[in-house]
Amino acid sequence: MHGTLPNNHLKEDIREYWSRRSQTFDLAFGHRIPEGPEFDAWAAAIRQRLGPEPRRVLELACGTGEVTRLLLSLGHAVTALDFSEAMLAVARKKHAGAKSLRFLLADAENPMEPDESYDAIVCRHLVWTLTTPEQAFACWHRMLKPGGTLLFFDGDWAAPTRIGRLASRAIAVLDRFVGADPHYDGAMSDRHASIMERLPFGDGLTAERVLPLLEAAGFRDFAVGSHAPVAVAQRRTADLRNKLRTLLYRRFILCCRKPA
Repeated sequence: MHGTLPNNHLKEDIREYWSRRSQTFDLAFGHRIPEGPEFDAWAAAIRQRLGPEPRRVLELACGTGEVTRLLLSLGHAVTALDFSEAMLAVARKKHAGAKSLRFLLADAENPMEPDESYDAIVCRHLVWTLTTPEQAFACWHRMLKPGGTLLFFDGDWAAPTRIGRLASRAIAVLDRFVGADPHYDGAMSDRHASIMERLPFGDGLTAERVLPLLEAAGFRDFAVGSHAPVAVAQRRTADLRNKLRTLLYRRFILCCRKPA
């Protein structure tokens, strides 16, 4: 299935979907990273895997620039890439005047950046949307310097966990009493579902599923980590509905390296 889909229309649908959400994306729980416990938890997860020294980082699918803000706070020089002009416009405004930051309009699956030009590649909630994952991983491997790090945060958005199914029912009850959240992903659920069913990972992304593809692309030294510390931090400041949302899906952090 991988790499065999006709992707032009799918990619345009993906671009249009996220472009339409650009103005309200930060209002949806799980996208904005507020200062405080959640910001600190994300920063700790990145620092643990990239190390304390400033590095040249390519951030793929930067969206509105939330992870960009984390990377800059850690002292990295960042190229933040997205293929939605609308998302980049929000990110550029958010980071106007920032140093050590370059924005790039490009396709995350094939950014066309030079060989061996980055110390690290970082992305959040991108891998599940890849239309040709094998080609994308090979491209990312090419752009990393020897010894460079690939770090991504993602999850299995197709199958709620057992606790997640209970949480989903509780959220549905809350929605009936207090009204649906107009900014959550479900606000465009039909379009989202149409995209998801056409993706290679639309039926579920797991670390076990993606590891062989990364290994085939040349990556080594795999480490799969838990998203739990971020979820715990989110629950410290979230309302009841958003607390329940942190329980819906199985999420993970995957880190690997290009051999030196």
